Amino acid sequence: MHTGAHIDIETNRDGKQVGHVSLPHSVDRSPFFQIKLPIAQIRNGEGPQVLLLGGVHGDEYEGSFALNRAICAIEAKDIVGRLTILPTANGPAALAGRRCSPLDGGNLNRAFPGDPFGTPTQRIAYFIEHDLMPGHDVLFDLHSGGTSMDFIQCGLCEVLTDADRFRQAKSLMGHLGLPYNFIADNTAQSPTSLAAAGRAGLVGISAELGGGGTVTPNTMRATLRAIDNLLAHLGMTTGPIWPDAVSDTQEAILLKQGDQKHNIQAPRRGWYEPAVSLGETVRECQIVAWHHDLESPAREPEEIRSTVSGVVVSRRLHAHVEGGDCLLLLMERAT
Repeated sequence: MHTGAHIDIETNRDGKQVGHVSLPHSVDRSPFFQIKLPIAQIRNGEGPQVLLLGGVHGDEYEGSFALNRAICAIEAKDIVGRLTILPTANGPAALAGRRCSPLDGGNLNRAFPGDPFGTPTQRIAYFIEHDLMPGHDVLFDLHSGGTSMDFIQCGLCEVLTDADRFRQAKSLMGHLGLPYNFIADNTAQSPTSLAAAGRAGLVGISAELGGGGTVTPNTMRATLRAIDNLLAHLGMTTGPIWPDAVSDTQEAILLKQGDQKHNIQAPRRGWYEPAVSLGETVRECQIVAWHHDLESPAREPEEIRSTVSGVVVSRRLHAHVEGGDCLLLLMERAT
């Protein structure tokens, strides 16, 4: 009663099931309270087994909205294989509209492999990596910039020591139909969902799809299109689930993760004004932002210059900053 996770769907049964994952979490108000995470499984015989995650950060809505749509739109007859959908993986954070959980401050994408006896976020991470991922072939984890950042639309995979699995991840990423793709190198021991997928034996890919704590018609079309493209490429579907999201796909621009110098940070408390836009190519020594001090209006804004070249993949949306806040994230073009 006091530990572990309970799932109220039958994972070995064909058909469409919608239920909840329940994790006990005793609170002052309710000693036997349970965290409820919506989950769906759509299964039709033998075939690819795919896990779709949204809401790993509670203020990133493109994935959660698209996966709720998928649960409503997809029936067992529409697919071959098994599709498991967890649309709000960090449910407490999603209900609070926050990146991290209000129950323990936990960032789910920094909590893997988790702990079955730990904090709520650690227990969710443990359930996903150890109970939910095994038996699936592919993980697709949908992200965006949340309330504070905006991202270019891009696919993401991580460097893997298993050459065959790395090849598969790059291929799947390339079939999402997003304008950019990039490869991160966070090691197999990192606390992210993609590293968890690797440890659980899955091919893991992710995507950044927008941001700002909101969605737009453009970001939703891109998100639905990416899901459609992935399922079609894996042979799970024979046609688009959302025909209105279909568009001509162009070859994505491939980027790679740079070092810490590609993370342009605020030098101190103040207010920042960006000088470059998402997708723009920045040169070394170029002015990329200005740092304002609104308490000293006669002081000239301080120039912030990039020490490296690269493509702007993410920018901070909030003008008010503290020292160390990421203003812009650059990535190098892969050769």
